[in-house]
Amino acid sequence: MTGVPPARPGASAAAASRPLNEIKAELFKALAHPARVRVLEVLVEGERSVGELQPLVGIESSHLSQQLGVLRRAGLVTTRRDGNNVIYAVRDPLVAELLAVSKQLLLASLAHTRDLLDGLAAEITAR
Repeated sequence: MTGVPPARPGASAAAASRPLNEIKAELFKALAHPARVRVLEVLVEGERSVGELQPLVGIESSHLSQQLGVLRRAGLVTTRRDGNNVIYAVRDPLVAELLAVSKQLLLASLAHTRDLLDGLAAEITAR
């Protein structure tokens, strides 16, 4: 499967009639919380239960469940039952690529900022 599916079952017709930039904005809204990003980072390594996710994400279980619900409604994660446990997984491997590209973008931005600061420091030292 490629691409991120619609947020709700049966929403594909409604999504198809909306501008792509609106759909993308909804995707980024679903990613707009540090805990949700961390959940996805953990899940790209492999599926996990809520109990396994909780110490790795570092938030209380009730808050984690809320964040998992947002990711599930956005179509970014899937669930399955294993006995009494609910197991979460990343729905599409492209999520891992999105996280990697965002990290590269941030590192490039930080490198640029570091270069600017080095330039300013050199100017101050030269005075």
